[in-house]
Amino acid sequence: MGKALNQSTIRKSKKEASYPRFKKINGEHPFQKACPDSCVLYKARKRHGGKVAYFNFDLAKEMGLIPKDHDGHVTKELEDQILETFSIVIINEYDEINNVQFKEEDILPHKYMATRYLQLQHPNKQGKTSGDGRSIWNGQISHKGVTWDISSCGTGATRLSPATHIKKKFFQTGDPSISYGCGYSEKDEGLSTLFFSEIMNKNGLRTERCLGIIEFNGGISINIRAHENLIRPSHMFNHLKQGNYNELKNVVDYFISRQEENGFWTDVPKKDSDRYTYFLERQTDIFAKLSADFESHYIFCWLDWDGDNILMDGGIIDYGSIRQFGLFHHEYRYDDIQRFSTTIKEQKEKAKHIVLSFEQIVDFLRKKKKRSSSVFKGSRNQKKFDQIFKTRKEENLLVKIGLEKDHVEFMMSKNRKLVDKFMKPYSYFERAKSLEGLQKVADGINWSAIFCMRDLLRELPQIYLSRKEAVSAQEFVQIGRSNYATDADVALSPYREKMVAHFQKYYSEILDKVSIQFGIQFADLLLKITMRSSIINKYDRVTGDSITTIVAKVMNQKPRLTPEDLHTLIHDFSDYQDFNPDDKRTPHDIRNQSSLMRGMLKIVREYREGI
Repeated sequence: MGKALNQSTIRKSKKEASYPRFKKINGEHPFQKACPDSCVLYKARKRHGGKVAYFNFDLAKEMGLIPKDHDGHVTKELEDQILETFSIVIINEYDEINNVQFKEEDILPHKYMATRYLQLQHPNKQGKTSGDGRSIWNGQISHKGVTWDISSCGTGATRLSPATHIKKKFFQTGDPSISYGCGYSEKDEGLSTLFFSEIMNKNGLRTERCLGIIEFNGGISINIRAHENLIRPSHMFNHLKQGNYNELKNVVDYFISRQEENGFWTDVPKKDSDRYTYFLERQTDIFAKLSADFESHYIFCWLDWDGDNILMDGGIIDYGSIRQFGLFHHEYRYDDIQRFSTTIKEQKEKAKHIVLSFEQIVDFLRKKKKRSSSVFKGSRNQKKFDQIFKTRKEENLLVKIGLEKDHVEFMMSKNRKLVDKFMKPYSYFERAKSLEGLQKVADGINWSAIFCMRDLLRELPQIYLSRKEAVSAQEFVQIGRSNYATDADVALSPYREKMVAHFQKYYSEILDKVSIQFGIQFADLLLKITMRSSIINKYDRVTGDSITTIVAKVMNQKPRLTPEDLHTLIHDFSDYQDFNPDDKRTPHDIRNQSSLMRGMLKIVREYREGI
């Protein structure tokens, strides 16, 4: 007769049967073997005292972690599995040097990796000491032909933290004498990433996403993140800087294979030299378009030459300094204590420099000899970047007007010069700045923009539809006038009046061309543009300031918010910030929303023009 099962064994087997996919996330990752010089491996142990503050059910279903029909509740069983998988802390150099003892049953069987990559903050500018300073990669999981990388921030102090090399010592995890170097992350960081990334994802921008947040006493958390491929340019640039041919080849080959396996790159050649040409073409296209998209949508990402804060596929990562502006505040600079950031306008050149580094990498891999980056300045590929950037900016502008995809394609193929003409007055108003000049703001400096282009693009077609005539220059500037503008800022000059006339002239000509080509009555096209533009250029649009304020508000509510409450809140809030006019929309009645949601929407409205 078989051995009788006790209750704890029954509970354990039931738990494993309910969520078996979590067991695959155990620290093992193919990058460890494919690119051994690109990671530092750590033993890890269970971390007690945490509880699940948030779990992304939608993302977990997409990753195959939970069944499609799973309801939106964090049961005790699910919470136990989340904590068992993700509530961990590394056993670091400090622990080993000081012979810190841990319970044997708490030590996990597999090692977890912190990856090496180039970082500007480090004294060593070749990436010999830098990388994941307070994060580890939990592993991979595959579902429906797509493999996801999972990492966690706040899992302990690694040797790759800037603090370790600035202070020249290893830190105990949680050391209160050092902030970033202590290895912990905070709950408000996780919430900021959560809010921003879900909104970016909702609007079709590639981004890492928050899978879950585990909270501990004192506002500390482990923030769990997932993406289809978490490789950054900086994972390659450190080896490029060091002239480390073999490991550079390992990382590039690994990345290309992952993109191919995931089905994102479907026509990759077999021969190495051809694969690298393909790699360069794809990366040029990705970074030219993402920098154009960031500029078009006023997304401040602080792109820089080290390629540290962006993913190889153009996905946004590290929301600590990510902002979305309400206006084109193109003089804003983030104050990072030791230096000021790039501006949103400068992001294009930074992205272009990243692409130049890709060109240098490909040349190095082919010839096994590293040439200076200056060789590639002004190359055919750099010119191609400029062309793609310009095309994308113009396409984005036509979409902002409210044109449909086939309308945009027609204008770009048959009437490109007209689009170029419209871009000039549009950019003039978009870039107009306050007479006040540079001002200090909470986390940096800014020179305020004075016109809200969303308001102009949203209101003009409605006015044209009702009046059947253009507006006066005075009315035009008042429609677009932002709260940052003074009367002196929006005063009319002969040149500004000319720009108003050109804006309306070319705008009307674009609509006229579309009307004739597609056999749509001009009034009917205006009606369609009005409806689409009201969504694309929605009055209430999230900014960095509003997210910061909303997170503070949610933090105050957090003791009373369950994971289910937070999941519903994020879901509804990101729906409100969906600017795709082609998405099916569920009508929302703000009167039926919670007081917290109404307060959040009020904050969005209050900060809609900010930084």
